[in-house]
Order: sequence, then structure tokens, then C-alpha cells
Amino acid sequence: MKIGPNTPNDEQRQGLGRRELLKCSAWAGAGILWVMSGGIPRAFALDDAGAQLAASKLATNFSFLQISDTHIGFNKEANPEPIKTLQLAVDKVIALPKKPSLILHTGDITHLSKPAEFDTANEVLKGLPSQVHYIPGEHDMLDEGGGKAYLDRYGKGTKGSGWYSFDDHGVHFIALINVVNFQAGHEASLGAEQLKWLEDDLRAVSTSTPVVVFTHIPLWTIYQPWGWGTEDGDQAIAMLRKYGSVTVLNGHIHQIIQKVEGNITFHTARSTAYPQPAPGAAPAPGPMTVAADQLRNYLGLTEVVASQSDHPLALINSTLV
Repeated sequence: MKIGPNTPNDEQRQGLGRRELLKCSAWAGAGILWVMSGGIPRAFALDDAGAQLAASKLATNFSFLQISDTHIGFNKEANPEPIKTLQLAVDKVIALPKKPSLILHTGDITHLSKPAEFDTANEVLKGLPSQVHYIPGEHDMLDEGGGKAYLDRYGKGTKGSGWYSFDDHGVHFIALINVVNFQAGHEASLGAEQLKWLEDDLRAVSTSTPVVVFTHIPLWTIYQPWGWGTEDGDQAIAMLRKYGSVTVLNGHIHQIIQKVEGNITFHTARSTAYPQPAPGAAPAPGPMTVAADQLRNYLGLTEVVASQSDHPLALINSTLV
């Protein structure tokens, strides 16, 4: 299936939530620089001009990076060599003028949860210059133990199916897991146990503290017919509304879609492996084949920079070109 770059038409956007607050980025460009300044989000394209701006921000500010959907083990036409495109992403991070303080991997490290795939992913990702914090995608939960292979490698110190939180540079990070018992075409779920944990975790967090939530499948419903959402995500979102700055980072859909709702910014990320069609633009989600010489325009990573100045938080998107 070949689909050219596009964004949803009016009919397709009806399933995307608040249309006036929704931004679907162009396919070209990749990666996103988040500048967390006073906790308010703002985005910049990581073209040459954006890279110069990023360099000035990175010189003095706390930054962190999001990488997602590496799908090591995938070998279909859409990208038969995801190891190479992941390495390009790693090289792009290494080339930053200042290394990020930490890195978030928002799931689908592997394609089939095989030990060799995890080993290969680790071999490439160990080249990153900062500590990586992981969460699983549904493709990381396909082993007979229902995610045991992932938890054995990355679950130390986590709760339940892998959720956890930590603090860094005055920002509270929350890792939520919504891929357990995943069913294609159905929205994801956090579950009562994890929601109770989230409520308890947030009790100790001041409402003036910037909060960054990262999970694999979007917490908000982007396109219900494809299961691109979390059915009980609104319960988590309700707990977060009282905070002055909340940023929710997701993977899974392999493209950039952003929504701002009050003090909460929702942002999905590109994959380093292969693109997927825009919501409703194809009969079903799945790997989207594009011309080989254009593939890197569809893949990318997300970077976030935070400062305590009076400038808003910034997002910078970049591709692997």
C-alpha cells in the first residue's frame, strides 16, 4: 500500500476530539525539541533555523529526548532495515550540541518480543549519551509470559505491569502502561490498580510542579475505529487537570498529532522504523510504504528542553534526513 503525505479531511477529523485544538503536523520534519519554560509548551520545527534555535536553548536549559517505536525485528517493505534507521536516530542525538539529561523510550522497542530483538535494540541504544527510561508497547508484550521478557529487562523497581515515576530537574515524570491485554481495533486501558497508584503518586506532587506523563498508546482518543486511544484515559487526565503544566507524550501511531487542552499538552511521536497512515486515511492502521528515498522524511524523534525562564516550553520536530 502506498499513501502519499496527507492530513485528515473534515470527516476524518470528527473522530479526533476537539478539532479547534488539534494540530496534525506535516509528514516532513522529525523529532521534537520540548523546551519546558515555566511549564508551558511551545513547538519549533527542527529544520536548519530550528536547529540553531535549539542550540541556543540547549546551551543553558534542562533537556530530555523522546524516542519511540523502534520495532527492531520488523522486516517488511515499509522498512526492511529498522536497525539502520534507529542508528541514524542515535547518531542525531549524539550530534546534539548538548546531550539530553535523560531519554524516554515510549514503547515498541521490538516487533515480536524476541530475546534477540531486545538484544539488538540494546546494542544500538547503548550508544545514546544519556540514561534511557523505558515503557513497553504492545509489540513488547507478545512473549508467552505476556510481557515477562520486557519486565525482566526493564521492570526493576517498577510497579504492577511496569508503571513508575521519578523526578528530575524539578519535573515529575510518570510512566503509565496501557498495553496489557491489548486488542487490535479496541482502545487501550490503564486499569483500576494503576489509576489508584497514579492518584496516590500525585498526592505528593505540588500543583506548581511541571508534570510529564509518558505512555505508549495515546491517553486521549485520536481515532476510535482504530483503537487509537485509552478508554479510561479520561480518569487519568482528570487527575492531572489541577497541575499548572502537564505534558503527555505517546508513541504507537507513528506520526505527530498534538492537542492542547487547558494546561495539558498531548503529543504523539514519530517512529524510527516506519510511518502509519493518518487517522481514517486507509482501511486500517499498519506499516505505510513510501518511496525508499523518502522514508527518512517520515521517521524521527522528540526532544524536550526545560528552563525556569519566562519563555514557554518548546517542541522541536526533526526527521532522520
